[in-house]
Amino acid sequence: MPDSPFREIRDLALFSQMADENFSALMRGAYVQNFPAQIELITEGNPSDFLHVVLSGSVDLFSAWNDRETSLATVRPISTFILAATIKDAPYLMSARTLEKSRIALIPSQDVRAVFDIDGNFARAIVTELAQCYRSVIKAQKDLKLRTSLERLANYLLRQQRRAGGAESFDLDFEKRRLASVLGMTAENLSRAFKGLQPYGLEVDGTRITITNQAEFERFAKPNPLIDDGST
Repeated sequence: MPDSPFREIRDLALFSQMADENFSALMRGAYVQNFPAQIELITEGNPSDFLHVVLSGSVDLFSAWNDRETSLATVRPISTFILAATIKDAPYLMSARTLEKSRIALIPSQDVRAVFDIDGNFARAIVTELAQCYRSVIKAQKDLKLRTSLERLANYLLRQQRRAGGAESFDLDFEKRRLASVLGMTAENLSRAFKGLQPYGLEVDGTRITITNQAEFERFAKPNPLIDDGST
């Protein structure tokens, strides 16, 4: 395995405190591969053969049922997916595909479980990451069930604004059809929601978003750290 991705993976909180010999053993069967956009990496229901680490690019986690499909999350560098299936040796509950050209490290799941059994620091890091994933799921459920479609969109835009450095104008990080899926809306409902937010200080030009009245927009959205703060 090349030195560069080796170091990038080692710096992740999940791997940073484990013993050197255990990390080397874990990386022995790992490899890095480049994928073009729109390549399906895993399929829900299949065995969890690998733990994936996104080193560059981005990955869409999605699910499909009865001719319907929904996006569940976006994975960006440098982070893993889907850890729970790897640890449980269970089928994937989501599928994953690249959104753009991406570089992915694949670590055999059986090696992850073997090192989990012998390295206490690695085991504690896995528990911490799984706890954070659980809390993220709870926040997503609260966002979906406690807010109207306008409130979900408004708070998503505020979160995106923070990721963009707090500027008045910023770009959506993906196209609107996928955004509708992430927010649990149809494309038509999303279009109406954008129009519905205009009286609160929102301007939209394609994927360019401008919040012209920050105070009024936040008064409407009512952001809540117990839903919107991804760091807790």
